[in-house]
Amino acid sequence: MNRREVLAAALARLAPRLPDFETEAVIDRALASPGLRNARPDTAVWLALVAYARHVFTEYDALLDEGYDRDSARHFVLDDLNAVLAEWGSRRQVSDAETVDESGDPEESAEPEES
Repeated sequence: MNRREVLAAALARLAPRLPDFETEAVIDRALASPGLRNARPDTAVWLALVAYARHVFTEYDALLDEGYDRDSARHFVLDDLNAVLAEWGSRRQVSDAETVDESGDPEESAEPEES
C-alpha cells in the first residue's frame, strides 16, 4: 500500500462516518504537511483531522480574525470541534490541554482523551 492508502485506512478506523469529500481533504492535509510526512499514519490522520475540523467546521478562524489569541480561540471552539469529531464517529476527543499547531504538528505531549 502507498502512503495515501495507509492514511485512508487509518482515517477510516478513526472517523468511520467522515464523508468522502472530507476524507480526501484530511488525507491531502496529512500528505502536504511537512511535519506529518514521516509521522505514524494514525498520528498523522488524527492531527490532520483535528486541524481540518477546527478550521472548516468551527468559528476558530473568525475568532483569530477578531483578535483572540490561538489558545483562547481553541478553548472557545472546543465543544464544537468535539461535536464534529463525534458526528464523524471518532471516539477520540480533544482536551483543553492538547494543542495542535496550524501544520498539524503537536506542540504539547498531552494525549487526546478517549471517550
